[in-house]
Amino acid sequence: MRKAVVKTGAPAPDGALPELTTAAAAPGRPRFLVLGLLAITDGHETVVLQPSKPTSLLATLLLHPGAVVSADLLQRVVWGARPPAGGRSALHTCVLRLRRLFAKYGVADHAIEAVPGGYRLHADADSLDLLRFRELLRRAGASEDPESALHLARTALRLWKGPVLGNVHSDELHRDLVPRLTEERLLAIERVFDGELRLGRHREMVADAREAVRSDPGHEGLSALLIEALYRSGRRAEALAEYRRIHAHLTTELGVEPGPALRDLHGAVLRGEPTGGRAGLPTAGVPPPTAASSGLGRASPPAPGTLVLRALVNAGLLEEVPPGRYRVHDLLRLFVQAAGTSLPAAAPPDPADFPPSATG
Repeated sequence: MRKAVVKTGAPAPDGALPELTTAAAAPGRPRFLVLGLLAITDGHETVVLQPSKPTSLLATLLLHPGAVVSADLLQRVVWGARPPAGGRSALHTCVLRLRRLFAKYGVADHAIEAVPGGYRLHADADSLDLLRFRELLRRAGASEDPESALHLARTALRLWKGPVLGNVHSDELHRDLVPRLTEERLLAIERVFDGELRLGRHREMVADAREAVRSDPGHEGLSALLIEALYRSGRRAEALAEYRRIHAHLTTELGVEPGPALRDLHGAVLRGEPTGGRAGLPTAGVPPPTAASSGLGRASPPAPGTLVLRALVNAGLLEEVPPGRYRVHDLLRLFVQAAGTSLPAAAPPDPADFPPSATG
């Protein structure tokens, strides 16, 4: 079985695959990497396995750590729909080749165990990056400290090096198993963005959230987080535009409507209501409490014109840009177009020219 050997800190030799930047593995202890190109590392040297039947077999075992993988499944992964005659003997030969590789790089001979009906590979969070990733996410979910939870989630996400198992050539594996890994990565990205929102970093995360949505335009969870970040940043029109985009994508490409969570978020943005997802965060579209409303003292009531303008903003018909000045919201134009008419070419005086004091 061919392999590319890349030493940490040294350029890759001619013909080798690029160096993998691995999470800090204990020097001298071998570790399997599946969240990128399939490889073995000891912290000093990384062995990137070349496409081969033993490589496909190893990838399948690593994606089922500690579980018995049936010989039938392994044969389908390695040889496709037409395994060779004597397929179990051929599997045994692949396992022997893997054990020889393991011996060369310090992996215990009993790491792959032959059991009735198939094989099992023993691994833990210190020997397999996938299990380390899952452990970090579990700890992030259990942490009561938002900063710690975000740090753990980011550390987990950094373990992904992509393309996932790009050196494993198996249609069955890429059809049935790799998509599940990809979904786990998306959930980790969601957790990171959710952590940013909980810490009030909605403005800082907008660019990264846009990039994530661009990479996976049909993922409702990522779009919801982008919409909320934009909304909390005072960019309501952009939040509504993102909802229209994901709605069009889902209905056109998949023939489905957005789920209830995304629809509820859209409704809150339209009405200018708190999104209600994370206590302690400022919410765009909802003005801070006044002295009167908070019971701290008396305040003069707002002018009637101000109340009207605020109601139109909360209804999504006007947009306040900058504070104290208003313009017709894109949503109103959409309503006019849906009614079969159009706004006049010569627009009436722009409401932005009239501050609230002029309408009272």
